[in-house]
Amino acid sequence: MLKRLVLVMLLFQTIISSAQVKTAKNINYAGNTEIKNTLNIFYENNGVADKPVLIFIHGGSWSSGKKETYWWLGRNFARKGIVTVIINYPLAPDAQYGKMAEDCALAVKWVQSNINNYQASPEKIFIMGHSAGAHLGELINADPQYFKKVGIKNPIKGVILNDPFGLDLHEYLTTAEKDNFYYDFIRTFTAKPEVWKLASPMDYVQNIKNPHLLFYGGKTYGAIRIQTPRLYEKLKSNNVPVEIKEIKGKSHVPMISQMIFGGNDLYQDIVEFILRISSLRGTKQS
Repeated sequence: MLKRLVLVMLLFQTIISSAQVKTAKNINYAGNTEIKNTLNIFYENNGVADKPVLIFIHGGSWSSGKKETYWWLGRNFARKGIVTVIINYPLAPDAQYGKMAEDCALAVKWVQSNINNYQASPEKIFIMGHSAGAHLGELINADPQYFKKVGIKNPIKGVILNDPFGLDLHEYLTTAEKDNFYYDFIRTFTAKPEVWKLASPMDYVQNIKNPHLLFYGGKTYGAIRIQTPRLYEKLKSNNVPVEIKEIKGKSHVPMISQMIFGGNDLYQDIVEFILRISSLRGTKQS
């Protein structure tokens, strides 16, 4: 009987906590009617203003994925005091990486202009991505052309990369086995090695000034296990504040799916990073 009562109480607490999180869905950030250019916002309408905001870019090999899949990420962060924006962006084969990146930059611009309506601060914008989404997040952060195209300066206060794929696409596509994944990626990045270099965030590392938090799985793809620590070393040598954590025993998809559970350790690391960096001045990109 006592065990059943405890379960009922836990369920009640979960329902109440979830009810406190508000969701604004399918907001278009590009001034069109395309679902590929929409975002969802998760926030607690609790009267606390100027919260940090986290923009999440999903993975899916640049050819799949959608914002609806990650409702739990938005809810979990919102319950921890972080307003969270989950975005869609155009996918291959309808778009190549440049269009994807430009639209991600447009989403950041929309957030900067409108997020104060959801009790968050445009001065506390963080970006997070998993896999291909981490590539796009770092690309718009490191290559200045994307924010220049949408008419703003880079407003990103800090960057969280979860098992980032494609930090050095030139290295990967030059050495990768020509399997189905390879030809899928070619749709996004063309067959031209010079384009692969242009699409590689690692080639713009000298532009990065904002703090980074890097995660990679101990059992993830070899390219990620090589390139994530390499980015860490490059940022560290450039005196950029950066932290890195290998998550033992995790492969690529579980690196993000583990965060379905709000008590996952990554939340504590990420929230602490966001709150610490939010309190600092002058950490955005120049």
